[in-house]
Amino acid sequence: MLRPLGLDLLPQSAFLVPEAEETGLTFVENALLKARNACRHTMLPAIGDDSGLEVDALEGEPGIYSSRYAGEYASDEDNNSLLLAELAGVPEEQRTARFHCVMVYLRHADDPTPIICQGTWEGRILAAADGDGGFGYDPVFHVQAEGCSAARLTPEDKNRLSHRGQALRQLLERLRPGPGRG
Repeated sequence: MLRPLGLDLLPQSAFLVPEAEETGLTFVENALLKARNACRHTMLPAIGDDSGLEVDALEGEPGIYSSRYAGEYASDEDNNSLLLAELAGVPEEQRTARFHCVMVYLRHADDPTPIICQGTWEGRILAAADGDGGFGYDPVFHVQAEGCSAARLTPEDKNRLSHRGQALRQLLERLRPGPGRG
């Protein structure tokens, strides 16, 4: 999605960058930690992102702990199973949820003015997994506008609708050269 910028985008694994410790208390803090970590190890600009699922009936859980909801080394299936167990007996109308994504761009590790973009994708949690596409909580996240789980969306539709797609489009707009910009 960032191809129009003409940048060479490489994963931090290409530089053997160790994973950042996610010690922040918010998506913004964790995205900043990840971007600063990548900048410090590569001496290059970096994009960091932190995403997660917030379920209203669980008072915002799993939130920033989404990837490790069922434990530090839990699989997507483990996380989905725990989420469904926690919501057992919760009526459909009370299973509202949303995905959040915060994406941060830093020019260097000590950049005092990071570009921070975010997206939110509203939906609800199904009573059982449905579909085998995507990853994470996609099989249990119902997308009302499409009438299916996120796991049944095409990659193009998911990019168009998702929290991460929204944040990426904002970042693209903020980084795109134009009048009055870089």
